[in-house]
Amino acid sequence: MEKFILALDQGTTSSRAVLFNKKVEKIATAQREFKQYFPQPGWVEHNPEDIFISQLSVMKEAVMKANIQPEQIEAVGITNQRETIILWDKNTGKPVYNAIVWQCRRTSQITDDLIASGKGELIREKTGLLPDPYFSATKIKWILDNVDGVRQRAENGEILAGTVDTWLTWRLSGHKAHVTDYTNASRTMLFNIHTLQWDKDLLKMLNIPECILPKVMDSSAIYTTTDKDVCGFEAPIASLIGDQQSALFGQACFNKGEVKSTYGTGCFMLMNTGETPVLSKHKLLTTIALGLNGKIEYALEGSVFMGGALIKWLRDQLGIISTANEVNILAESVPDSNGVIIVPAFTGLGAPYWDSYARGTIVGLTRGANKAHICRAALEAIAMQVMDELKCMKEDSGMEITALKVDGGACVSDFMMQFQADILNTPVYRPENIETTVTGAAFLAGLATGFWTSKEQIKKVWQINAIFTPNMESAVREYRYNLWQKAVKRSREWDK
Repeated sequence: MEKFILALDQGTTSSRAVLFNKKVEKIATAQREFKQYFPQPGWVEHNPEDIFISQLSVMKEAVMKANIQPEQIEAVGITNQRETIILWDKNTGKPVYNAIVWQCRRTSQITDDLIASGKGELIREKTGLLPDPYFSATKIKWILDNVDGVRQRAENGEILAGTVDTWLTWRLSGHKAHVTDYTNASRTMLFNIHTLQWDKDLLKMLNIPECILPKVMDSSAIYTTTDKDVCGFEAPIASLIGDQQSALFGQACFNKGEVKSTYGTGCFMLMNTGETPVLSKHKLLTTIALGLNGKIEYALEGSVFMGGALIKWLRDQLGIISTANEVNILAESVPDSNGVIIVPAFTGLGAPYWDSYARGTIVGLTRGANKAHICRAALEAIAMQVMDELKCMKEDSGMEITALKVDGGACVSDFMMQFQADILNTPVYRPENIETTVTGAAFLAGLATGFWTSKEQIKKVWQINAIFTPNMESAVREYRYNLWQKAVKRSREWDK
């Protein structure tokens, strides 16, 4: 009987499920968007039940589409939006508050206070991260401090906390397992990436009881099994990994110095730095890339908060496009952006600025500017933010980056990928399979169960779809980048 890997990709705006066969062919896929909540400016929330129900429904839909028997599912792999945090009652399973999403900036004051009290360097040394509302720790503290009775219940051992992988595993297993992996743990700002333990100093600093946190394991392991009554089948849950690290693995960036950039809701660039963590001089993050076979690999990471979400904003908030593809058609209908520059700091700026008070700006507007110019400026803005990251990564690593591997939904834009290559002065490689996040999770689940046996199989699967070669004069590149930096300055500390 043929077997399949079921990979779940729980993202910021939608949940997906993909069934893979042994040849890594997609047999069936299903996807569903869910509601975003913005209760105050800069705040972003999800209903944890929406996350679970949307993921469960697409999982069942994919299995139904494939018309397979439950026993044909070899294993389940989970990759997830990172840093988003959920707290729930250990006995009832009911969330005590909405999920606070990675994009949410409500804890800016808490991180400001940590920095002002001189704790920033200690946090960076232990976790590889910079104090920022982006990470999970201050979100946990906010819920404990602001939701009636939750702190006392947490200290009594009645509350569980976790990132989205932990929440899904707990629910899909019928409450059997409270676990996470090294990559997700490393994004909480509570995990020591050197000792590989929840850090007692950081827990004390933020007054977070350790008993609410999950057990941390490799990214490829048998954590538990799905509950038949919940899922309709019983199979091992065999991989948990944060979405960006999963994309790094799915892009076959197994060697030190290899780099990928994912163009999803945000844009995230990771460089494999091997078994040694590299501390950045340019405010990039040092993070765990993978836990596999008892070994830890590290990465440098640059995080852009608004990537593909900017295109969604043009569609849903401004209404100047009705489908995502229209942005490319309009962008290519004009020779340039007519001087318009967008800095999409809607929820602050990530690497290398880390300014939670920055806000989105559109500069350079004149009477001649129209929606096509705004669309072109939006795509250029996404690429410019990636440029900021790569520039720092080159300097931190001391390596010349010879190519950038790209993936994620927004990388289908030939216009944006060409502009990306031009502004970076670096070739951009787009693979045949741009859904490397979900593929990475599938491979890791397959490795844990023996469905696949080696990284070499992934390398054979990875194939190039297109290479975008730089074709911009250096003087033009320098002028464009300087203008971008000028625009970024206009957006900084706006809400302070």
